[in-house]
Amino acid sequence: MKFATYRDGSPDGRLLVVSRDLRHAVDATAVAPNLLTALERWADVAPRLQALADALNDGRAAGAFDFDPAQCMAPLPRTFQWCDASAFLNHGRLMERAFNTPPIPDFETIPVMYQGASDDFLGPREDVPLPDEALGIDFEGEFGVVVDRVPMGATPAQALAAVRLVVQLNDWSLRALGPREMKSGFGFLQAKPSTSFAPVAVTPDELGDAWRDGRVHLDLQVEWNGTAFGHPNGREMNFGFGDLVAHAARTRKLGAGTIVGSGTVSNADRAVGSACIAERRVVEIIDHGEPRTGFMRFGDRVRMCARGADGDAPFGVIEQRVVRD
Repeated sequence: MKFATYRDGSPDGRLLVVSRDLRHAVDATAVAPNLLTALERWADVAPRLQALADALNDGRAAGAFDFDPAQCMAPLPRTFQWCDASAFLNHGRLMERAFNTPPIPDFETIPVMYQGASDDFLGPREDVPLPDEALGIDFEGEFGVVVDRVPMGATPAQALAAVRLVVQLNDWSLRALGPREMKSGFGFLQAKPSTSFAPVAVTPDELGDAWRDGRVHLDLQVEWNGTAFGHPNGREMNFGFGDLVAHAARTRKLGAGTIVGSGTVSNADRAVGSACIAERRVVEIIDHGEPRTGFMRFGDRVRMCARGADGDAPFGVIEQRVVRD
């Protein structure tokens, strides 16, 4: 199944079921008013939502209409918890060099994760308001999962079985603020403004062979101001999503609707480029002794779209502009 959330003036929006080709949608509010409610009642509503999705994909859904991503909020405009990891070893090691920080202890065996703001997610076409270009505005292309309830102490297998949806996201960063917050020992706060999401959240089965080992085996194509920036693949996660969700649930239970992110998608092969500016800058320091790429300016645009070998884009597209707040 594929889901989206249309604006309707409420904080949680209006739940839609979207066709497999992202061309059509149908209102699903008779089943659940919004996606968060659907996740909290998943066992009861999933069969009815699946029947609606089957009817839509077969051309039998009453009231179907053309799907417009420009009308979308984030699939979950707000939720109870958002935990973001750094599961790509290549990216983590490069960021240590970028911030001139000592190696993270046990980085290869224990996931690194912070808890971000989950009350104000941005939709795929919304402008991104920020206060100052000098803060080092950077995009970060990622994948994420949305889980059902997860008990404290869940194993990775149990955690992976609790994954209900997969999402594509842009975890915005303000790089000038990151180093101090990292060194404080309390983690990110001001360095992490509101996160943006692609318009469509999908059940894992919709990804077919691209969902394996708790990883999204798709290229994440990133463009900055219309120029290709990178297309790293999600398969190189050092930890799969089962490991990440289990890590988040080690000492507490997770509520339905919790989102867990992969961290910036990054590959060892430099030829695929990057999914964030900071990573490119580190590579430039390694190759040239200094960074040659600046951060984003007001008016800049970023576009992100995960695609498979067949060109399919299961989550739709994030396409946003940075503006002065």
